[in-house]
Amino acid sequence: MRLRLVPQETNIDFFKHARLTLGASVVAMILSVAVWLGMGLNFGIDFLGGTTIRTESSTPVDVAAYRAALDALDLGDVSITQVFDPTFGPEQNVAMIRIQAQAGQESVTPEMVLAVQDALRTVYPAMSFPSVESVGPKVSGELIQTAIIAVIASLGAILVYIWLRFEWQFSVGAVAALIHDIILTVGLFALLQIRFDLATIAALLTIVGYSINDTVVIFDRLRENLVKYKSRGLQDVMNLSANETLSRTLMTSGTTLLALLALLVLGGDVIRGFVFAIFWGVIVGTYSSIFVAKNIVLMIGVKRDWSKPDAKAGTQFSNIDA
Repeated sequence: MRLRLVPQETNIDFFKHARLTLGASVVAMILSVAVWLGMGLNFGIDFLGGTTIRTESSTPVDVAAYRAALDALDLGDVSITQVFDPTFGPEQNVAMIRIQAQAGQESVTPEMVLAVQDALRTVYPAMSFPSVESVGPKVSGELIQTAIIAVIASLGAILVYIWLRFEWQFSVGAVAALIHDIILTVGLFALLQIRFDLATIAALLTIVGYSINDTVVIFDRLRENLVKYKSRGLQDVMNLSANETLSRTLMTSGTTLLALLALLVLGGDVIRGFVFAIFWGVIVGTYSSIFVAKNIVLMIGVKRDWSKPDAKAGTQFSNIDA
């Protein structure tokens, strides 16, 4: 017996509540941008510059005691957060201490790191320091610029690819869905104040790749059905295409989410932000592939008869398998 998340043949009207779904997406994007601008992102050491020290002890983390021990060093902005992980044992209490980049220095000096460790050992003498990471302000600025360029370049490349493979209307719908996914993911990170670092940028690029894959599958079926059902309305053909690919879309998303859930629970705090971003991205990416991309294509309109090539249509590469 085969496992099916949905019946093999469905007849769901995905446009029945088109205004509601598209409106909800627009509202969610506006709220995400508002949260992003209002609360800001919890940038990691990659983007802020400075030094992160990871501590580990057998006694519970006392943030107030840690902060009191470090006050005498006059380090400026110091962030202390306890790390929770279900894989940690009862004697494993971990904290992350982030120290801002010091004026006139690329990073906290080794002598200052030793002073911080000595100060913390006054709270718990057997405390260990598994890792120390430092990034200078100049490097962090370059990383921010590179990260932004990477995301924009990926969207631009996808825009051109979809344009060449299908029509410009499809490329607009696909990129709009990707922007929707990225904004909602960044907004959630701002709302929950999850650390935003280079690993998160890698997750965003992964989300872009996953979401566009789902969208292209639906668009491919739509293009085939536009030729097959020339007399049917565009909305009906879009509904048919989405229903025909629904089982594949949900099975792919479901199995991917199962693997990500295992990593999210058992993978440890080091990769949790990365995995959480992809986990959320798969959910919103599946939603946008079904409800956002094709809705925008329907609003713009699309060429119906693919059997008649048009030199101006941008489909000279539409027969290439990819």
